[in-house]
Amino acid sequence: MPLLDRLVLTARLLPGLPKLTAHKPNGRATVGDLIEAQAKRRPVQPFLRYADREQSYGELNADANRIAHWARAQGVARGDVVALCMENRPEYIPIWAGIAKLGATTALINTNLTGQPLAHAVATSRARHLVLGEECLPRFATAAPAMPSPLALWIARDPEHPRADWPAGAQDLAEALREQPDHNPDPALREGTTTGDDLFYIYTSDTTGLPKAARFSHLRFLNMGAISAFALGLRPADVHYCALPLYHSAGGAMLVSSVMSAGSCMALRRRFSASRFWDDVRRFEATCFQYIGELCRYLLQQPPSPEDRNHRVRAMIGNGLRADVWVPFQERFGVPMVREFYGATEGNVAYMNFENKVGSVGRFPWKVLSNARLVRYDHDTDQPLRGADGMCIECGVDEVGEMIGRLPARANDPAGRFEGYTSKEATEKKLLRDVFARGDVWFRTGDLLRMDADDFLYFVDRIGDTFRWKGENVSTQEVAEQLTSFPGLHMVNVYGVPVPGCDGRAGMAALVLSAGARFDGAAFHRHVQALPRYAAPLFVRLLAEQEMTGTFKIRKVDLQREGFDPGAISDPLFVRDDKAGAYVPLTGEIAAEIARGARTV
Repeated sequence: MPLLDRLVLTARLLPGLPKLTAHKPNGRATVGDLIEAQAKRRPVQPFLRYADREQSYGELNADANRIAHWARAQGVARGDVVALCMENRPEYIPIWAGIAKLGATTALINTNLTGQPLAHAVATSRARHLVLGEECLPRFATAAPAMPSPLALWIARDPEHPRADWPAGAQDLAEALREQPDHNPDPALREGTTTGDDLFYIYTSDTTGLPKAARFSHLRFLNMGAISAFALGLRPADVHYCALPLYHSAGGAMLVSSVMSAGSCMALRRRFSASRFWDDVRRFEATCFQYIGELCRYLLQQPPSPEDRNHRVRAMIGNGLRADVWVPFQERFGVPMVREFYGATEGNVAYMNFENKVGSVGRFPWKVLSNARLVRYDHDTDQPLRGADGMCIECGVDEVGEMIGRLPARANDPAGRFEGYTSKEATEKKLLRDVFARGDVWFRTGDLLRMDADDFLYFVDRIGDTFRWKGENVSTQEVAEQLTSFPGLHMVNVYGVPVPGCDGRAGMAALVLSAGARFDGAAFHRHVQALPRYAAPLFVRLLAEQEMTGTFKIRKVDLQREGFDPGAISDPLFVRDDKAGAYVPLTGEIAAEIARGARTV
C-alpha cells in the first residue's frame, strides 16, 4: 500500500480505534449498565419500531427490569443460562437484556431448528429455563421428547400467532411478569460480573451437523457496537433497519449494539421480505440497514420500480456482498455508502471496507499492528502448509490462503481475543499452534481470502466449499458469480460431488430458473467457456426452489450428499458433453458409464 494511502486510511480510522480498547475483559462495564444509562439519558427517545408499535429506551429498560425480577424469582443468578427461542418481535431484546442484568447468559436458539438439533442446542446450553415464543410451538413439538430434563418451559404469547396447543406444564410468561416491578434491579445482583463474561451463546454450524454454541461476551457486544456505530456515523436521529434474525450475530448483536451505543432507533421486521423491504424502509424512515449473504441479490431480482430511489438510506453495512451485485445495487437503489466487513461470530479477526473498494472486505494500514495473516493452505490435508522449518508460510500477492488471527499474549488484552465455544473440544479444534514461532497460538477462521498488491482483502470461499478437481482448487463463490450472469437464472448453488475413480470432487451447479425460463444446455455450455475447464460444472441440477438458512445462506449439505444419481434424484439432471457442445440430460446409462470409468469426465 502506498504511504499516502496508509496515512489517509489511518486518519480515517484513528477516531474509531480507541473504541476498540475502551473496555477490557476484566472490566466491570456490562450491557445492563449501557441500557440503564441510555434509558436515563433519553427515556422517551424511540429505541424500536415494529409494525405500528414503538418502544422507547425507557420502556425497553422497564420491560427488561420486569424480566430481571421474574428471572430472579425463578432462582436465576450470575453464571446461569436461560434459553430463548423466539422470532423477531419487540419482546425479544428485553428478555435477554433482563437476564443480562443478573449477570446470567442467554442462549439464542435458531428458530429454524427442529427435532434433535433443537434439543441438542438447548441441552448443550445447560439452561434450566426455556423462553419459547408461541409461534415456535410447532418446532418445539418435534424436539420435545429429546429435550433435557428438568427444563421449565415459559411461553411468550404472540398476538400474531396465538395457539391453543401448549404443552403440558408450560407456563405463561406474560402472567408471570404481570406482578413484577419495573425498577432497576439492585446492581449487586450482577456483582462480580466482568465485561469478559458471557452475554450470549450464539449457535454456529458444526461438522457434525449439530449446532455448537459460540460464547459471546459483554465485551464483544460493547466493542462491536461502538466500532460499527462509528463506521456508519450513527446518530440518535438515525433509524437502522433490521430484517435479519435476532438469534444471529449480524442482526441480534452487531446491529442492536450499534443502535444502543449511538442512542439510535432500530426498525424491526419479523422476517425478511424482498418485495416489502423498501416499503418498510420508507415507512420506518430508515437511514441505514444491515445485510448478509444474498439479501442484496434478492432485492435486485425484484421488478424495477419508480420508487427504487425513494428512500432516506445513506449507508448499508454487512458481509457477503458479491462483486457482481455491488455496483448494480448501488446504481439502482442509490445507496451511497457500503460498509462491507469481514468477521465471524466467534472470530478474533475483523476488517471493514472504509474506502468503497468494490468486492473488498477492506484493508488495514499497518501490518505490524494487525493480528491477521493469510497462510498457504493444503486442500488435501485440510491444514495450513508448513515449510521445512515446521512453520506456516505466508501467502504472496493474490495468493489464496486461510485467514488466521493471533491470540493475545496477555489475558486482559481485548485485541485478538478468542472466546471459544461451550465445548472445550470444539474450541481446541479452532486453534493453530507454533505458527510463526514456537509457542504462538492462532485462531483458524476456516475462510479463504486473497490480498492484492494494494493490500485490499477479498473473500474467496469457506474451507469445505472450495474443492479440488483435476488438481486445481475451485472456488464455489467465483464459479457462482460467473454463472449468475446467464439469462433466466433466479438462483445458483455451486458445490463439489465425488465421482468414483476420480480424485477430488467434480463441480455441480443446482439452478433455480426464473419464472417462465427454460434451460438451454447449449447456451449454458457456451456461457461456462469463460471459466477454466476444471472449474466449469460437470453436472447441472434444476430445482424448483433453493433451501435457505435463516441468514440467507444456501444449504449445500443435502445436495452434496445426494450427488448426481438420477435413480435417487427426481429433479432434472444434466451432464457437460464437450463433444456435443452442450449440457445433455444425465440418464441412468450415462451415470453408470461415469461410475465405472467408461466415460471421460
